[in-house]
Amino acid sequence: MEAIRIRTDQAVSGMIVAADVYTSNDQLIITKGTRLDERMITKLRFYNISGLSVYKRDPIEINNQEESYLEKLRNTPEFKKFNRTYVETISEIENNFYKMANGESEVDIDNLLKETDRILNEGRSGIHIFEMLHGIRDYDDMTFVHSLNVSLICSVFAGWLKMSKEETRIVTLAGLFHDIGKMLVPREIIAKAGKLTKDEYEEVKLHTIKGFQVLKNMDIDVRIKYAALMHHERCDGSGYPNGFKSGQIDNFSKIVAIADVYDAMTSNRIYRKAICPFDVVESFEKEGFIKFDPGYLMVFLERIMQCYLHNKVRLSDGREGEVVMINKFALSKPVIRCGDTFIDLSKEHNLSIDTIL
Repeated sequence: MEAIRIRTDQAVSGMIVAADVYTSNDQLIITKGTRLDERMITKLRFYNISGLSVYKRDPIEINNQEESYLEKLRNTPEFKKFNRTYVETISEIENNFYKMANGESEVDIDNLLKETDRILNEGRSGIHIFEMLHGIRDYDDMTFVHSLNVSLICSVFAGWLKMSKEETRIVTLAGLFHDIGKMLVPREIIAKAGKLTKDEYEEVKLHTIKGFQVLKNMDIDVRIKYAALMHHERCDGSGYPNGFKSGQIDNFSKIVAIADVYDAMTSNRIYRKAICPFDVVESFEKEGFIKFDPGYLMVFLERIMQCYLHNKVRLSDGREGEVVMINKFALSKPVIRCGDTFIDLSKEHNLSIDTIL
């Protein structure tokens, strides 16, 4: 196969490395013939590797690949309609966020809620909404996009928790406004591609307090204001700005916190690509039940994994297959069908899902 030289930022999962990759100190980190996955690409960035050689893929091979579940979804009329409504709503949110950050009181909260309802009405169910959101993950992760996603996730989450119509309305708005304080953080910090300095990180953390200050005099439910202040608090006391523990954190803030982390990790950021949802769920399983409310988190994880049934995935050994069953006691380790072979990842400790195709 023909080898080509690419920049590290052009590397994607599935590419095959055509030459050994060394650090500036001559440490071998990736060997020739390795199929790249997200962990390896992260390693390349960590070691400041500017470029590498990969094998050029055969155009015939590419054309013969089966269309993925996600590609099929993006080509449906209902997704295209959902996408149009989503883009229109982002514009509305952006306009209102600037007004709120500038202290303008004439913000139509009910109209903003109608905008989110328009998107929710495009979906057949909560699972379908998550599938649609997964389909539009290619958007840059601006504050407005993230806020809308968290709002939609909170609304679906409320349904799973069997909340009342009024409670659903409040938690949806709590998700929408949770990051409003970032509008008051210097843009050069929010948009910084590299690692933040200690002072810059401390400035970013102030968005919780600033968000509360933006909302505190508005005629809205206090739980919406608390969500802006407390969505980075953690049940073990490790969060900010106040280091509150479980009993001190408002329940709606606990819900927003889960939605916030899930969307942030599964979305593209300036400084990294989206993390595979199965890796995100694994992180929640490992330490999430200490940091987040277990009652809310268990419901969220069990339901969210249903979104990824029948998706095509690539495993860490390069094989591709379909998610055919979710393991209830190991949600991040489903059963994958590769041809005629069924692989239970809960029993294959050296295998994992690299990416959703």
